Amino acid sequence: KHLKDSYIDFASAKFISREDYQKVIQRSKVEQYDVLFSMIGTIGNTLRVTSPKIEFAVKNMGIFKFGGNNLNSKWFYYWLKSPKAKEYIKSRLSGSTQSYLTLNSLRDFPVLCPDNKTKKDIISILSSLDDKIELNRRINENLEQQAQALFKSWFVDFEPFKGGKFVDSELGMIPEELIISRIGDIPHTIESGRRPKGGAVLKGVPSIGAENIKGLGYYDYSKTKYIPEDFALTTNRGKVYGYELLIYKDGGKPGYFIPNYTIFGEGFPFDEMYINEHVFRLDFMSKEYNVFAYFYMQTPYIMNQLNSIGGKAAIPGINTKDVESLPIFNGDNKKIQEFGNLVLPMITTILRNCRENARLAQLRDTLLPRLMSGELAITDVDDRSIFQ
Repeated sequence: KHLKDSYIDFASAKFISREDYQKVIQRSKVEQYDVLFSMIGTIGNTLRVTSPKIEFAVKNMGIFKFGGNNLNSKWFYYWLKSPKAKEYIKSRLSGSTQSYLTLNSLRDFPVLCPDNKTKKDIISILSSLDDKIELNRRINENLEQQAQALFKSWFVDFEPFKGGKFVDSELGMIPEELIISRIGDIPHTIESGRRPKGGAVLKGVPSIGAENIKGLGYYDYSKTKYIPEDFALTTNRGKVYGYELLIYKDGGKPGYFIPNYTIFGEGFPFDEMYINEHVFRLDFMSKEYNVFAYFYMQTPYIMNQLNSIGGKAAIPGINTKDVESLPIFNGDNKKIQEFGNLVLPMITTILRNCRENARLAQLRDTLLPRLMSGELAITDVDDRSIFQ
């Protein structure tokens, strides 16, 4: 579950002692150009290790080794994404409660092996797309880190207010000029979506659920559900126009609730979309203040409040009253307005990069099987303008 398309999500990974690490790598050491493959649970997630500096160990993963051969490593990485490889994986799954692949199945993995020139040509096209996707991802990561650092400096450490008077509040000591209001006392709209009787359908208008409210720039297209187009035209709830704050509303294990948020827009993840009944759409009628609220809602006080409230419910979650009763800094303050003006363009860039990445990934996944099967000749797609 920690393997993403081009990186490892270390933020949610577990840590082990240096002593245990040494024991693990004696059995299964990860090296440069290895291809990692998840064998249990979320099967088929892959990662190609490109860095020579490796400071992590793996568990429940297959490690395909290529003796330092970069070309074969790249080829196999893309082969794993092909329909034929996926068919093989599906056919060899074991386990009734939790699916898994055996090591023998991985050892028997059939691999298409053309000549090296063909490999290089196909890899060149696919890598061009992946390189652009990775560049956009890194830009987005950097922009979000900048926005988070600015928010912390201004509204957690209160650096711009250090020369002024501070007062005690439910949020702790805060600058006197920052006025606390309740979300419910600020002009806003809040609603969840709904689905028609019979639930989601196989095609129509995207209906976004709580499983895709996982932070800025995240969307798993494989989990998309839909509502009928005629239902979308007549429903008066849950339409996402862009730049609203979307809040994880309910779901999860009893007694355990972790709030999460996102902002969609600029055609990401879709031009037209709705939320379902497990998501809140909170809109302060100001993109700038919505952006401020996105970062504010992730502060420890608010996270702890919602975690405590949501965890007590029979079905973990929060309601409209829970959200509207939360304290928030009033948006009339000039520093809050300045923050919104500075950060909104960053969010716009992030969303546009995400939209482009979705298009590039779709193009890559369309080209990959056709190139590998020979249906599409290298010369047919060698015009680099298709990547622009």
